[in-house]
Amino acid sequence: MSNPKGPFVAIVTPFDDREDINAAALSRQVDRQARAGNGIFCAGTNGEFYALSVEEKVAVARTCVEAAAGRVPVLAHVGEISTHQTIALGKAVETLGVAAVSVVAPSFVACSQDELVAHYARVADALTVPVYLYNIPARTGNKIEPDTAARLAVHANIAGIKDSAGSEESLDGFLAVVRPGFDVLVGPDHLVLHGLRNGAAGCISGLGNVAPKTLNAIWTAHVAGDAAAADAAQARFGELRKALYAHGFPPAMVKRALAVAVPEVGRSRGPTILNDEVAAKVAEVSDKFFEAVA
Repeated sequence: MSNPKGPFVAIVTPFDDREDINAAALSRQVDRQARAGNGIFCAGTNGEFYALSVEEKVAVARTCVEAAAGRVPVLAHVGEISTHQTIALGKAVETLGVAAVSVVAPSFVACSQDELVAHYARVADALTVPVYLYNIPARTGNKIEPDTAARLAVHANIAGIKDSAGSEESLDGFLAVVRPGFDVLVGPDHLVLHGLRNGAAGCISGLGNVAPKTLNAIWTAHVAGDAAAADAAQARFGELRKALYAHGFPPAMVKRALAVAVPEVGRSRGPTILNDEVAAKVAEVSDKFFEAVA
């Protein structure tokens, strides 16, 4: 089976006023993205995986698979700090019908590259669904090096890497590792088109929560060979990124911008707080860039 391709949205996890998961609201956001043609990446950074319990992560994956109903693929993030807990969560999620799982590099523990290789190999050996590496060193403190990705790319159950380091240099380093069966998925929203033009198989976007049609337009125009349309869609995405991320922690900004238009998605779990001034500025961004999907 070939790896999933195209645009994925790192979907938010809606919460009610008690900060409990709002499964109905999550289902509606999955449906919105599926109608826009975007795949789903659940319980990732924009899904506040760091604030979810293991049981909640399983529930989120189940809800997303059921809501997608086979229309688009669902990728689920299952990375935990320990290899043992990552495998346990992966085994619980792989039974739900996800197309693949992603595993962020462990946080808190300072890992050598050899330790990262051993970690990912054990996880991939233990699971039946394909595994994506997930590189976001600014948040985890552990950087997956391109050479490490190359060592892991030969594993039969490792499908690729999501790179969210944020730079062209990092992304290009992983694009040089691409081989049959090992893909790169672009994490930074400002590098989506750059990645696609240089061999990436797709992207996982936080901003797609706010602007799903623009995200999909980057991909569809690129596939169609319409360079001007792809450039225009990427430029609009860049404007949204610059306007929104200027105000604070990107996942919290994305969720608040979405909540302005769709209040039922709720707020981010504490300790994230937006003061009134920031909230007002984010609302202005939402009013300008939010895209409804018919």
